[in-house]
Amino acid sequence: MNVQALCQDIEHLKAEAYSSIGYSDFTHLLKIERWGRALSIIGYATAWLIPNPITAVCLSLGTFTRWLLAHHIMHRGYDRVPGIPHRYTSQGFARGWRRYVDWFDWLHPDAWDYEHNILHHYHTGEDHDPDLAVRHTEFLRKLPIPIALKYIVLMLASVTWKFLYYAPNTMSVLEPTGFNRVKKEHILYISVRNIFQFQNKHVRRLWLECYVPYGLFHFAVVPLLFFPLGKTAVVYVLINKLVAEMITNLHAFVVIGPNHTADDLVKFNFHYNDKAEFYVTQVLGSVNYSCGTEIIDYLSIWLNYQIEHHLIPDLPMSQYRKIQPRVKALCEKHNLLYRQENVFRRFARMASVCVGRNEMHEVNSLEEAIAHSHEMLHFQSSAQNALGRDLYLAAGEKI
Repeated sequence: MNVQALCQDIEHLKAEAYSSIGYSDFTHLLKIERWGRALSIIGYATAWLIPNPITAVCLSLGTFTRWLLAHHIMHRGYDRVPGIPHRYTSQGFARGWRRYVDWFDWLHPDAWDYEHNILHHYHTGEDHDPDLAVRHTEFLRKLPIPIALKYIVLMLASVTWKFLYYAPNTMSVLEPTGFNRVKKEHILYISVRNIFQFQNKHVRRLWLECYVPYGLFHFAVVPLLFFPLGKTAVVYVLINKLVAEMITNLHAFVVIGPNHTADDLVKFNFHYNDKAEFYVTQVLGSVNYSCGTEIIDYLSIWLNYQIEHHLIPDLPMSQYRKIQPRVKALCEKHNLLYRQENVFRRFARMASVCVGRNEMHEVNSLEEAIAHSHEMLHFQSSAQNALGRDLYLAAGEKI
C-alpha cells in the first residue's frame, strides 16, 4: 500500500469537492431546516391533546434536526458557499445569544465545537479521543453482573446520554470561566460520578449554563405556555416533552455511537505523523452505514457518510453523497478496508464491545494498522469466495 499515493488521490478529490460547492448546497440545508421546523410545529400543535408517540417523535425529530444543522454548520461545512448569511456560518450559528435560537440543547455549542471538531476529529480512536465509547463504558465492562443486565444498563444510558455523558464531557474542555480551551493533556472530564460535586467550578458552570437553562425552559416554561388550555394540557405537554427527550437521546445514540466503536474497528495507541497517515487512520477508525436516499441520510444526520466526513469534515452534507462512491473506489484501489454496514448491525457490534462481549483491535503503529486492514480484506475475500462456491454447488445439486 502506497500511503502517499492515497493521500494525493484524496487531496485531488477534496479540491474537486471544494470547487463544486455552490448555493444549491445552502438551499438543501434550508430544506432540511424546514423539515425540522415542520415536525416541531406538528409536535407542539398536538402535544396538549394527549400523550402519544406521534407527537413525541415529531418533537424529537425537531430537536434532532437542530443538532444535525449545528454539526455540519459548525464544522465550517457552509463557510465556502458564496453569499450565505452570516448566521449559517461557523462563526455565526449558535454563537452568543444565537445559541438559544439556533441550537438550544443540553450541550454548550462552544464547548462541543472544541470537544468534537478538534479533539475527536483529530484524535479519532486514540486515547485523547473524548468520544470513544469503549473508554466511557469501561465501568460497564467490568461490572460483575450478567451480560443481559449490562445490556439493560446500556439501553438506560442511551435514553439519557446527552444529559449524563455529552453535556458534562463537552463542558469539561473549556476553562471554568470564559471560553479558553483546556489543553488535551490537562482535561479532567466530568462524569455521572461527579456531576453533583458543586465545589468543582466546571460542575457549577455545567449546571448554570447547560442543565438549569435547558431543563427550566423545555420542561417548565414550555408546558406552562399551554396553561390557558387547562392544567391537563400542561401535564400532557410535559409528558410528551419527556418522552421526546428520551427518543431523541436514543436516536442520536444509535447513529453516533457505532461510528467508531466495534469489534472490527481499530483503536490507535499512537498518533499519526502527517496528513497521509491521518487519512489512513480516519478510514480504519470509522464506518459507514447504508446511504444514498434523502430520508435515510436525514435520519442518520448524514453520519452514515462517516468515512467521507472524517476525511473532509468541512463539506456541506449534500456533497457527501456525491463523493462517497469515489472514496470507496479509492480505498479499494489502495487496498484499504472500507467498512459499510446497516446501522442496526453496527449498533449491535458497538453494544457487544460496550458490555464486554467483544474487544476492539488495538494497534501500536501505522504499519500494524495497515497489516490488520489487509488481513480483514483477505478474510472478507475468502468468505465471499466460500459463499460463492457454496451457492454454486447448491445450484448444481438443484439442477
